Parts: sequence; C-alpha cells; structure tokens
Amino acid sequence: MSRVFRRVSRRRALQGAAAGFVVVGLLLWWLLPLGEAPPSGTITLSTGTKAGVYQDYGQRLRKAFRQDMPGLTVELQTSDGSQENVKRVATGGADFTIAAADAVETYILGHQPGADRLRGVARLYDDYVQLVVPRDSDIRSVADLRGKRVAIGPTRSGVRLIADRVLTAAGIDPGKDITPSSYGIADGPERLKAGKLDAFFWSGGLPTEGLAKLADSFTFRFVPIGADLVAKLHAQGGATRYYRSTNMPESAYPSIQNGLAVPTIAVANLLMTREDISPRLTEWVTRTVIKSRDEIGAHVHSAQLVDLRTAIYTDPLPLQEGARRYYRSVKP
Repeated sequence: MSRVFRRVSRRRALQGAAAGFVVVGLLLWWLLPLGEAPPSGTITLSTGTKAGVYQDYGQRLRKAFRQDMPGLTVELQTSDGSQENVKRVATGGADFTIAAADAVETYILGHQPGADRLRGVARLYDDYVQLVVPRDSDIRSVADLRGKRVAIGPTRSGVRLIADRVLTAAGIDPGKDITPSSYGIADGPERLKAGKLDAFFWSGGLPTEGLAKLADSFTFRFVPIGADLVAKLHAQGGATRYYRSTNMPESAYPSIQNGLAVPTIAVANLLMTREDISPRLTEWVTRTVIKSRDEIGAHVHSAQLVDLRTAIYTDPLPLQEGARRYYRSVKP
C-alpha cells in the first residue's frame, strides 16, 4: 500500500470520526436544552392509592425521570387521591402530583392555603366515574342506591368529591339515605365480592388495575350515569363544570361489558406543581412526561392519551413557567 493511499485512508477515517462526533453532539444538544446538564436533587411526587392508575403512572414516571435525569431522586408518596394531592402540593408537602380538575377547582374556590401558588404542567388523561355493583344486583340507576351499603371513597379522595355530588344530583343525601363507607379501589372490590357492599364508586383512568383484577374472579356490572344526571350536576355550579357526559368504551373491561358502552361522567386529570418550583426542572419534567407517553402507555393504557396538542390546557391552573418554556420550544 502506497504512503499516499495510507495518508488518504487515515484522513478519511479521521473525517468519518469527526462526523460521528458532530452527530453525537447534535443529538446531545437536542436532548439537553441549551446544552445544559439535566437537573439533579430530590423531588416528591404524590400519587394515589394501591391498585389505582395514579400510583402505577407515578411509578413509571419515576423510571422515565431517572432515564432522562440520572441525578434526580424522585420520592413517591401514596395518597387517598386528588383532594389530598392538591393540598400537599399547595402547602409544600409535595412538589408534583396528579389531580382531577374538579378537585383543583374546588380547592381554589374554597380559598384554601396556597391555592394561589398552584400551577399546571400538563393535561394528561380523563378519569371515568365507575359505579360498580354485582351482576345480579337490583340497582339499575343511581337513584336505586337509596338504603344501600355504598363505598364512596376515602375522605380526601377525588372519588368522594364526585360520589357526593352524583348522589346529591340523584336526590340522595350521602349522609342519610345510604350506609356510606370510605373504601376505595384498594379494598372496595374485595368487599363487594364478599357481599359486604352493595355498590362502590370509583373514578379513574381506563382500565383500572383493581377492577381488571376483580373481573377475573367476580362478575359485576356498571350502573349507567346518564346525561340527565350530568345536567343536574352542572346545576350545582362551581367545579361541576369540569364534568362532561360521555360513554365508557366497551373495550375498557371486555369480559364485563360484553361489547356495550356505558353512559357515565369524565373529568380531566392534570399534572401540577407550584410557581416556586424551579422552571428549569419543570421544563425537563414536562419534556419527559410528553416524551415517555408511548413507553408508559404500553403498560398504563391511560398514558396513551397524553397529547402534546392538548397538554397545554391545564384549566383552572395557569401554566408553570417551565412548562410554558417547553411548549414554546416545540411549537411549530
């Protein structure tokens, strides 16, 4: 091999290596905003109850955060649900959380501590109200719950907030006309199966693990919540404006629904934080939430519904500055 050929080959090899470094550099620039290293430190994320979507989603978000921000420690906190989650973030007990829009609005309208500091990060997916009874139950409507043993969710949960309102709209006093209990998705299904409950309310993404597991060993059905009842809910005013009439698709629990959709109520879920949380950190968090949709959605069906086009609509909360920066950076 001639010296000239060797020099040319070496030059081409060096040029190829240089080109490779450029590609890697551009990729890192795209992944790391403004060439910055990922945020580090420790944050807390308040999730939800065992067997609920909030907890499953939160656990998988923590894994996604670890991949994008290796120096960030994410501590998960279980909770009763939306009402407790909102209060935790507002009062500094957690940095980020997921909560239903009606619970957020209720906290704001009640002028609760720290309400003015709450900020939105992303609209995620919808919760569906699921009123569950045994297959052979004589309960065919919400009005039929009168005199029954009904689980309406833990005191600080979003389920309790919605259940109380739905019952009131149907002319039922939750404290007098039923035998209420505070069981949720973690223990309500087993108590229904054991005959210790006549019905229980759940509000969550589709499908919810706790109900999917119940379907494997117990035959139940869903009680419809029609548009007429939703209209009565809206008449209550306030945060009820976040409830919309919809159908639970037949694909949610195929073995239970037998190809039939169920009329019910949906409400949007929000990822939220406070105004004092680092905008840079929030920008990274927002990016990971959007970017990890497909990976998380392969395990948590609700996560498939996270959409960049609708994520910015975090009403009733204004966007946190970091989230706003992210959405502006990806705007076409």
